Amino acid sequence: MDVFEEIARLRKEGRKAALATIINVQGSVPSYETSKLLIRDDGSIVGTVGGGCVEADVWSAAQDVMREEKPRRLHFNLNESPDADQGLVCGGSLEIFIEPILATPTLYLFGGGHVSLSISKVATLAGFETIIVDDRPGFANKERFPEALETHAGPWEEAFAALRLNEFCYAVIATRGHKADLACLRWAVTTPARFIGMVGSKRKLIEFAKVLQSEGLSTDQLERVHSPVGLDIGALTPQEIAVSVVAEMIAVRRNRAPSAPSLAYHPKIHQTI
Repeated sequence: MDVFEEIARLRKEGRKAALATIINVQGSVPSYETSKLLIRDDGSIVGTVGGGCVEADVWSAAQDVMREEKPRRLHFNLNESPDADQGLVCGGSLEIFIEPILATPTLYLFGGGHVSLSISKVATLAGFETIIVDDRPGFANKERFPEALETHAGPWEEAFAALRLNEFCYAVIATRGHKADLACLRWAVTTPARFIGMVGSKRKLIEFAKVLQSEGLSTDQLERVHSPVGLDIGALTPQEIAVSVVAEMIAVRRNRAPSAPSLAYHPKIHQTI
């Protein structure tokens, strides 16, 4: 199996992996420079970097690389004693670089209005693929959003049935009204999306949370929501709001911000729900 073809398949499926590559060899080692080992998120592997204790240590480090989404460099000295339990008596050393393999992050924008127009453009520049969803064909089409990967127009429930969000997906709700916002939020919190944001006030989220909890949704599900979405930079215009929203998404993507701060860190809000 070709390692690079498998990477493409995993990314398309929205799965994680880690790629280990030998980047430096000195002396005699049981492999060669540029040898690769792909470790999938289920623990299975493709390729080799020499086997033995080296491969076991690489496999173990790859779990951290996938979880942290940060690369790691390992150095192995293979001048082991023959008495070592798993020693490789090769008389050399090697360095291995392990990098995370991640799907391209996808932003689902619910609502095709003027704020979404700017968010889609800024998100695309920041490396996100965008998918636009609106119940109005005139607001969710390729002419209005030429940079979007997909557009979905039609009744909300039909759109939800056609969408498949995974842990690499981000959802931002910015429809034209509270009723549609609530419908989108009700559905979004049941998905494994990494980020769920909603345009509007903190009070709006509190009121929505009361409704959704009365319908049986849990506090844990509602604590995932960022609302008002976007970093507090004093944004006023649609373009400035877009910058603040995408900046918050980037912070979550790079593990520089909590994934769900809105309700989770406000005990007074919990008392009102």
